[in-house]
Amino acid sequence: MSLLEIDHSDRKEVGITGERVSAIGLGTWAIRDYGKCLEAYLYAIESGVDNIDTAEMYHNGRAEEFVGELVKRVGRQRVFITTKILPERLVSREEVLKAARSSVKRLGVSTVDLMLIHWPNKSISIGRQVRNFESVYLEGLARYIGVSNFSLNELEEAVTAVRKADIVVNQVHYSIIHRDIERDLLPYAVLKGITIQAYTPIERGAVKDLEALKQLGFKYGKTPIQIALNYLISRPRVIAIPKAESKKHVEELLGSMGWRLSSSDLMLLSKATLT
Repeated sequence: MSLLEIDHSDRKEVGITGERVSAIGLGTWAIRDYGKCLEAYLYAIESGVDNIDTAEMYHNGRAEEFVGELVKRVGRQRVFITTKILPERLVSREEVLKAARSSVKRLGVSTVDLMLIHWPNKSISIGRQVRNFESVYLEGLARYIGVSNFSLNELEEAVTAVRKADIVVNQVHYSIIHRDIERDLLPYAVLKGITIQAYTPIERGAVKDLEALKQLGFKYGKTPIQIALNYLISRPRVIAIPKAESKKHVEELLGSMGWRLSSSDLMLLSKATLT
């Protein structure tokens, strides 16, 4: 699929695994009220969202425990779990496995669906850290592996460094405002069959104040946040992972799926300067 083509599917493939997850996932960074958030995420899963992102560093592991609570409530098969390992763990295979086992324990599962390097460790080569990290796949702690915050060059190195696993995801900052990856990283991902997970996709709510999105929202009968998310998931290989802490917010996120912006409106937005 070309970058110019509209991806109409609300179920996005993870790498080239053949496995698909909801185009809108849910993040767990900086949750303020875990009880309220649990109710919202239970509602999201009942509504078809099956894609939850967390990390060992989020609230010092509390976010992973939260996802574990969610999984206990709905059943393991209904949640595709992504978690992330800190770069300082990548210095050795033993350190990676120790951290990964701790994450899996907090999540209350035997294996996660996807484990990512949270961001590259600048003190060692990409090749070395990726091969150390690959041990989580080889030891059965993760069904798939990927990276986060990797530049194009770093991603290219990671792709060639793996031996038994594939790099199926690169999780990066991507939004209607922050579109840098469209120049090179996204085209490469589309070419190689690597899924992009877009974090901070609504810029902590800032997109709701953009006049261009307000105007399109009026045209489509959608909110600016729904327009902003639809822009992202209209791209091939892109999943958006906003956070929600209320059922009302989840409902708004769900409303970004089931339709698509026109190709002309997508083009206009891709060329506009939005601040």
